[in-house]
Amino acid sequence: QVQLVESGGGLVQAGGSLRLSCAASGRTLSIYAMGWFRQAPGKEREFAAAFSWIGSSTYYADSVKGRFTISRDNAKNTVYLQMNSLHPEYTAVYYCAADTLLRTVVAGRAGYWGQGPQVTVSS
Repeated sequence: QVQLVESGGGLVQAGGSLRLSCAASGRTLSIYAMGWFRQAPGKEREFAAAFSWIGSSTYYADSVKGRFTISRDNAKNTVYLQMNSLHPEYTAVYYCAADTLLRTVVAGRAGYWGQGPQVTVSS
């Protein structure tokens, strides 16, 4: 099993920045891709960004390009999501996801998910 522990959620004012972290532990040898999803109130969960250790590939949803940056710390098995210039529409629960393949993560079919910290952007 793989455990994903997220941190960094909270309240931020519009225009501000926030960084989320997701640390993977357990049987991480099979994890080659990690990503982030967000679920706004009353809406379905949607893909935001993902990273693969295979080829160091990154992939972003159009809605977050130029605003979100995904990065990783290999030694810590941790993926980060830097979110800049936030506005209230980005208020959501943010979920970390992990699996072997990037396409599996991007499609929302990852085998492992974090608990989802709340991010609230006030106007």
